[in-house]
Amino acid sequence: MDTQHPSAPSRARSRIAGHDHPNRGGLIHDNSRHTARFTVIGNHLAQHADLSLLAIGLGTHIQSLPPGARIDIKSLAARFPEGVARIAAALRELEKHGYLRRERLRVPGGRIVTRTISCNQPPAARRHRPGHESADRERGSDRPMRTAPDDCAPGPRRKALSAVPSPSCSAPALLQAATDVLADLRRHDTRLLLSPADTTHLAPGVAAWLERDVSSTAVRRALTEGLPEGPLRRPAALLAHRLTALLPPPPPFIPPAPEPRVRHPLQNCDGCERGFRSPEPGRCRDCRAAPREGA
Repeated sequence: MDTQHPSAPSRARSRIAGHDHPNRGGLIHDNSRHTARFTVIGNHLAQHADLSLLAIGLGTHIQSLPPGARIDIKSLAARFPEGVARIAAALRELEKHGYLRRERLRVPGGRIVTRTISCNQPPAARRHRPGHESADRERGSDRPMRTAPDDCAPGPRRKALSAVPSPSCSAPALLQAATDVLADLRRHDTRLLLSPADTTHLAPGVAAWLERDVSSTAVRRALTEGLPEGPLRRPAALLAHRLTALLPPPPPFIPPAPEPRVRHPLQNCDGCERGFRSPEPGRCRDCRAAPREGA
């Protein structure tokens, strides 16, 4: 039992498919470990069944770029030989399958910019099926794929904003004035930076204030004065509460003043010499009616 066999191999040789059968053909990986300037790409993108080859390559390129890089259609068309139409179609593919997400933001100064978020692992790719890890290894992955945090991770759903007052007249000019008031709040308190969706929700509430003869300055003061110190968790919810709770009553109805009664000067009647008031000389009312009675 204690006999040693020095000629026996110290470790059993593993059978690796493709390496022990040179006559079988197919792909053989000659890999070396990266230590710098590399990007981890998931097989769900590199071997996506529904994406075109251009979309897969473009998605890989975008995930390798640093934050802040320009990936608009014109910049990508200047970088690659593919035309604008093909690159635009590939971006739409990536957006459809969750690898890209675009948001429109209003920056200080009122300008609206588009922010593109690259998702290295969309929610659909996170739904692991039984045997998913082993399937990855069969396709060439020698270890579980590393994931990096991104902005695509589903977070807790925010509670919808409370309803705000509505004006009796939704004229475009009134809503635009209300939108300008909301966009100007960040100049007085940088914490009151609102998204376009929040501004659209709050604008009717501000319009209801303006409709009640409240000036824009008074609306701004009611929304910005006395705010709690420190960061605001959700400024739009606070503004929605103030627009509803502090809504002033409508102005009282003041009936229009009656028109002043005109007092004509005194005139002497040409028929009976009796005095009467009239804007012009002539006959009094009785003398004007006398011919009709005689007739």
